[in-house]
Amino acid sequence: MTSNTAQQDDAVADKAILANSAYADGRHLAARQSLYQWQRPRYDLPGIVVEELAGTSGTVIDIGCGNGTYVNRLHRDRPDLQVVGVDISAGILADVPKPVLVADAQALPFGDGSVDAVLALHMLYHVGDIEATIEELARVLRPGGVLVASTNSDTDKQELDRLWARAAGDVLGVPEGPWRVTRFSLEKASGYLGAVFEDIRVRELPGVIRVSDPAPVVAHLASYEAWADRSGVPFHETVGRAAEIVAEAIATEGVFEINGLGGILICRR
Repeated sequence: MTSNTAQQDDAVADKAILANSAYADGRHLAARQSLYQWQRPRYDLPGIVVEELAGTSGTVIDIGCGNGTYVNRLHRDRPDLQVVGVDISAGILADVPKPVLVADAQALPFGDGSVDAVLALHMLYHVGDIEATIEELARVLRPGGVLVASTNSDTDKQELDRLWARAAGDVLGVPEGPWRVTRFSLEKASGYLGAVFEDIRVRELPGVIRVSDPAPVVAHLASYEAWADRSGVPFHETVGRAAEIVAEAIATEGVFEINGLGGILICRR
């Protein structure tokens, strides 16, 4: 979500918003995920995770598993593993293969050294205390276990940031609205994780998203509705103005282009 205030950053980690609104079901998450079908190259992210777990046996917990994209893939490709989906929202777990647990990433209901791999995929920017959460993920890992984390770069999808800032500015009647601040970006991740894990390998995943219809971009922006009252702008009016700007760009250029950069971090102690 575009943000430049401490209040808005706190909202991204607000447990009530996460559990009861943003991820009360899979609708908003699916809208954000769907934008990547227009990215080239396309990455099989669940397949990459399966690949990185090739040498792992035993128990894998997917923290902040959301709608179960990775849990489903692991059940399909690695039926030998004991996979547990964990999320703070009971609602979003409804269609995730069992077993699942409703739990806070900062207080996991697992013993010390009791799991063989932990997944923390695009979720560490949602926790209140990033350092403490990473310590908690490390606590439950057995010696030699692996943490697979993922996030986006500070430069990821800046075209969407500029779009939102321009649209918000137009609605508010100011030169530019707020930009986002990324709490756990690809550039920051190694520093956070390096405080606990000595062996960190990063797989960068650059790509370009090109759309010839405003709908996917509008759906992506609208999926942040849960934080609308913290955005500092009239949310629906801003989304509507963004749709107009994208349509104008497509009419002129033929496409609206978004440059992406995400990454997966494979960590061992």
